[in-house]
Amino acid sequence: MANNNEKKTPTQQQYEKLSKKHELKRPLMKNCLRAFFVGGIICIIGQAISYFYIYFFNFTEQTVGNPTVATVVFLSMLLTGFGIYDHLGQYAGAGSAVPVSGFGNAVISAAIEHRTEGFVLGVGGNIFKLAGSVIVFGVFAAFVVALIKSILIQWGGL
Repeated sequence: MANNNEKKTPTQQQYEKLSKKHELKRPLMKNCLRAFFVGGIICIIGQAISYFYIYFFNFTEQTVGNPTVATVVFLSMLLTGFGIYDHLGQYAGAGSAVPVSGFGNAVISAAIEHRTEGFVLGVGGNIFKLAGSVIVFGVFAAFVVALIKSILIQWGGL
């Protein structure tokens, strides 16, 4: 870091000191707590949805995952469409982006942003701009895991 300071002119160094003096300090602990609690609340809601499906629709603990994830993603998309999830994201930061609800928010945000360009080129062309890489990685990772499991089963390991 000291090497970087030597390359700067005295005016640049003075400006850097002045800007650091007036820079707003981020409330790190407060932001971490917000992210933790909002992410936890999202997970509690997801667990409540799971219990709902188990109780009313006779899913088992092994089969309830898919409808629960689909419901949470749908709800986050709905809240994004109404503009509520954006406020939640500004308040909670990563606490709203890390759970699967953040995936739904990312997909629908791109669609909303490009809807003025039309449904095909705007929405259809950009809806998976951010989430496409996540989908590709998920499919590829599932393929690799299934391949490894198949090889282990063939060799009698499992």
